[in-house]
Amino acid sequence: MGAGVTLWPNASFVLDELGLLQDIDAIGGRPLVMHRQDATGNALGGLDIALLDRTMGYPTYTVLRRHLQEVLLDHVARARIPVEFGHRAVNIELDAHGRAVAHFENGASIRPDLLIGADGRMNSVARKFVAGDNTPVYQGFVNWIGVAQGQHALVDDISIQDFWGAGERFGCVAIRPQLVYWAAAQARPLSEATPTADIRKEVEDVFAGWPEPVAHIIRATPENAIRLIAVHDLEPLHTWSRANVLLVGDAAHAPLPTSGQGACQALEDAWHLVRCLDGASGRLDEAFRAFAKVRSPKTAKLAEQGRVFARGLFATDPETCRMRNERAKASDPVRDVAVLAAGWGEGLPMPGCTDSTPAQGEGFGSLYRIE
Repeated sequence: MGAGVTLWPNASFVLDELGLLQDIDAIGGRPLVMHRQDATGNALGGLDIALLDRTMGYPTYTVLRRHLQEVLLDHVARARIPVEFGHRAVNIELDAHGRAVAHFENGASIRPDLLIGADGRMNSVARKFVAGDNTPVYQGFVNWIGVAQGQHALVDDISIQDFWGAGERFGCVAIRPQLVYWAAAQARPLSEATPTADIRKEVEDVFAGWPEPVAHIIRATPENAIRLIAVHDLEPLHTWSRANVLLVGDAAHAPLPTSGQGACQALEDAWHLVRCLDGASGRLDEAFRAFAKVRSPKTAKLAEQGRVFARGLFATDPETCRMRNERAKASDPVRDVAVLAAGWGEGLPMPGCTDSTPAQGEGFGSLYRIE
């Protein structure tokens, strides 16, 4: 199920609208600050998450992905919505009446009134049907992700810690002092983006000598809890639908982890889609147009920002890294919060948020995040 996810205030708004926020509060951590350092431990500023939460009117949570899934599935069961496991979609085609038929690996097929393609960024059958292609774009770096758990505290507080090197990064996110998920990243060609036989030793070697708690957290992670991911995203789509099939989540827009908004934007999709369907009085074509109109600009901007941040974060030139770090140290923390609140709250009726969005590159020094 991957490692964890930070549910920023825009995601918490949606979860509250769905009646799920109380359950998330019971399982998640509440970080109040993000600290940044370089690979030798020098401070590079940070993000005042408590101020961001107050500005946007909702809290930030850190959760394991499997725990978030458990909450969602629990509420699905309470609503008596059937879930069928063991159905891997392999193809979608149109029937004689122009309605989509989805075929599954086990031989089953369905012909629904509305088919929502939420099948991810890497092998989306729905995206291939809608767009004719679903080729992900490798962005030049790999992520090792893991979940560390100890009998004693692994970190001093519930916070996000982000360490920047030259072409390398280590981020750790506390849920509780004894439970931390993390992502370690390194720029490398796709031909070298495969795990070694001893994956934990590989991570330890890459980040040997980095400030604590980096080594401590890696050692506290079972080897079977570490995965290596070649990080891809997708080019923005011109259309998100075809016939009665609509793309949402990573199948439609797959930002890099440096955007910090992948899961958050998938949740926003759900909130907006319901309103578009209600407002279209049963006409799918009208609902699809309204949905794409409201979602496409925001998700495209976040995807591009994720790419820009990744290029700066994984630079290997020493002078470029020095200038990047100096910009981060010089950034205005209050302005950084205002930029995030405006960008993340766009299109949502949230306190402290407007319909305006920051210009490309605004807040460059502070907007590297961990998802």
